[in-house]
Amino acid sequence: MEKPVIIGAGMVPVGEHWRVSLRDMATEALLNAMDDAGIDKVDSLYVGNMASGSFIEQENLGALIADWAGLGHIPAVKIEAACGSGGAAVQEGAKAVMVGLEDVVAVVGVEKMTDAWPTDATRYLGYAADAEYELFHGASFVALNALIMRLYMKTYGYTEEDLAYFSVNAHRNGAKNPYAMFKREVSVETVLKSPYVADPIKLFDAAPMCDGAAAVIITSKEKARELGVPKDKMVELAGFWRAMDTINLANREDFLTLTAARVAAEKAYEMAGVTAKDVDFFEVHDAFTVMAALSLEAIGVAKKGEGAKLAKEGQIAIDADYPIQTMGGLKSRGHPVGATGVYQTVEAVLQLRGEAPDGIQVPDAEIGLTQNIGGTGSNITVNILRRV
Repeated sequence: MEKPVIIGAGMVPVGEHWRVSLRDMATEALLNAMDDAGIDKVDSLYVGNMASGSFIEQENLGALIADWAGLGHIPAVKIEAACGSGGAAVQEGAKAVMVGLEDVVAVVGVEKMTDAWPTDATRYLGYAADAEYELFHGASFVALNALIMRLYMKTYGYTEEDLAYFSVNAHRNGAKNPYAMFKREVSVETVLKSPYVADPIKLFDAAPMCDGAAAVIITSKEKARELGVPKDKMVELAGFWRAMDTINLANREDFLTLTAARVAAEKAYEMAGVTAKDVDFFEVHDAFTVMAALSLEAIGVAKKGEGAKLAKEGQIAIDADYPIQTMGGLKSRGHPVGATGVYQTVEAVLQLRGEAPDGIQVPDAEIGLTQNIGGTGSNITVNILRRV
């Protein structure tokens, strides 16, 4: 079965878009992607979104965005997989093309979070956990991740300073990304002096609440050639998979292993015919610094317990062995939850085309990996992209 290709990519800057609606952000990103692909129509639309019904009291996003963008009477649907909704939507669009149901598919990831009060937004994000057995007892989403971070440090002997290097790296790269929410570098001292939000997680260990939208256009190689898309504008979705784990942390066999990420990565590597050693850069889900460490371990980049060591030793920088968060990741670019997986995909496309901003282009990049987490690791996608 022929692998699909991405022929168009678009996004809007991540931030607090007080005067822009969800439908306008999504439509702008979508039209940017269609313009990049050189097309004026698509066969279907998949929308990655986590919680529009809670954040802005609007569901049925497929119809909303297809209508607003003037796409006509095409099928359109929202894909929800918590914070992993964007990565899941990309996979669903790819599947539709691979089985031949649709020729040209649009995937949009969008979330508008800042219209809600922060306390309400915290509750909505918590819906990605187990409402009956975790939220009911007062465990917020950041608190659950704080438990993981505390155990990680205790088990492997790391300090808060060791994990701070993930944030420093993300901001160093994000400072050069015009679409990032926080375009400034930070020091280890800045991270350590930031206030605690849930001990040991500090403000600069966590990704911000924000708004954003990103989009990609997916088709087959045959259709891409028919549309006249140059080969150097095509990026192949070489391998992808999605896997689950228990939604409740207490039911996990190992709190410090992202089993769903490991399974998804293994399947994606197999589908792409590559290993972690073949990948030139990694866009992992650093909603919290500890999740970046656990992600590197789960996808086979670091041995168990050594993810934070890579950051501390500088091995995750653009010019190092394992570049991650090449355009700022969730921490610096921002984490508009349902859109994040599509932002990762757009950024990977730009890297593989050689179109990343100056200073953060990975040299001679041919293969990239994106990893998008839903919940505390209960629903994880891994996508491997390759230059055609």
